[in-house]
Amino acid sequence: MAALAQDLDELKGNVHLEEVAREQGLTPQQQEFIKKEKRVVRKLDLYITPVMLLLMLISYLDRGNIGFAATQGMTKDIGLKANELSTAVSIFYLTYILSEFPTTMFVKRLQFKRVIPVLVFSWGLVCMCMGFIQNYAGLIVCRLLLGTFEGCLFPSMTMFLLNWYRREEIGQRVCYLYIGSALSGAFGGLIAFAILYMDGTAGYPGWRWLYIIEGIVTIAFSFVCYFLIPRSYATAYFFTDEDKAVQKQRLELMEAYSGGDGKYTRKDVKNAMLDIKTWLHGFNQILMSTIIYGFGTFLPIILKDGFGYSTKKAQYFVIPVQIVGAVTYFIAAVLSDRYKAHFLSLVIAAPLGLTGYAILLTKQHAAVWYGATYLIASCCYIITGTSIAWHGMNIAPDGKRAAAMGVHLGLANIGGIIAGQIYRSTSAPRFLLGHGWSLASIGVGFICWWILFFIYRHREAKKAKMVAEGFVVPNGEWTDRSPGFKYQF
Repeated sequence: MAALAQDLDELKGNVHLEEVAREQGLTPQQQEFIKKEKRVVRKLDLYITPVMLLLMLISYLDRGNIGFAATQGMTKDIGLKANELSTAVSIFYLTYILSEFPTTMFVKRLQFKRVIPVLVFSWGLVCMCMGFIQNYAGLIVCRLLLGTFEGCLFPSMTMFLLNWYRREEIGQRVCYLYIGSALSGAFGGLIAFAILYMDGTAGYPGWRWLYIIEGIVTIAFSFVCYFLIPRSYATAYFFTDEDKAVQKQRLELMEAYSGGDGKYTRKDVKNAMLDIKTWLHGFNQILMSTIIYGFGTFLPIILKDGFGYSTKKAQYFVIPVQIVGAVTYFIAAVLSDRYKAHFLSLVIAAPLGLTGYAILLTKQHAAVWYGATYLIASCCYIITGTSIAWHGMNIAPDGKRAAAMGVHLGLANIGGIIAGQIYRSTSAPRFLLGHGWSLASIGVGFICWWILFFIYRHREAKKAKMVAEGFVVPNGEWTDRSPGFKYQF
């Protein structure tokens, strides 16, 4: 195994071992390792990724239930005025953003097995408490606390997955997380519809039961997480001794092509801050997040106030829309990973969203508007999740990745603040500001993706020239801009 690790280390920078096997002709021992590695990855997909997907689903369920609660009478019961609901939606992302960057930098040192269950328990408790709020102030306090705890989750999950999966494997797993966010809308609609029949139980309106029940479920799952999340590959309950040996070699290979062991330095942070693609990806993610947060949170309100559907229809009409979004996103992510075509997925999905929002901006029958929401759902999850995956797999070493993704994710959630302000109650029932802003965001994002595509292509051409000139990377200077690292675009 030690000799094999040395052989694999020599392949630093290659994107996929199966491609290397075809192009360079691996030894039988190395080919056998690849077969064993596939078995290990299947186990990770069975035992690790589903837990993260459920966490993402619950996270989006608990932050997005405010839209369903609003359609069930929360705004009237606690006396919300003017645009106070929009402010409550936006304020969540203030603490979400502030907590996200430090989490990215320090969570690995605090151990995922401890951090993630504590976070889940904490926001579950806050969610349950929202069922007892009496006024606007109580709503704001709960949303701020919810943002603090949930803001720590996504970077924790992303860094956790990067400790198990190789760079070229991570894109599809991030996809699974965003499938959870899409499914949360479907489950949220189903739960909200069911809880309508609890209205008046124990003297509480249905929207209070929505928060209480979802909070209790979240708290219960936090205890399950503690037992399902392994401390490390060496203690993973689903690995055999042979699997552990294979995963150890995978970690050595990941360190080889990532250029580090997961630790970060000031130099890594500086490299991330001075790389233009960090800021282009981050700016682009603000635009995409505005769309997904606005669409996911306000869809029930748009269906009820904008399209004129009843409260019950607004709850269950959300379900098929979000299911379509989840399915199309899954298909796009699988194809993107298989054919290394993340950029292509983005530019193909964008016209669907542009068409959907263009329809919402025109006067149409409610059924036509409702059909447009399917186009938007088919677009918004693809352009959000794929953008994150595309950036994450094109950064090295680990320290630079941690810093760059911290910036990326931190900027992304500015979109949540914007989403709450473009879908204001004063713009009801057509919500033209929100739809127009979302349409423009997709258009600008489309331009950004092309700019990034040409940046990556230019850098690859520059690397090829460096190789032809015999350039050798100095010790400690290896990054994603070095000849041994190949951008995926």
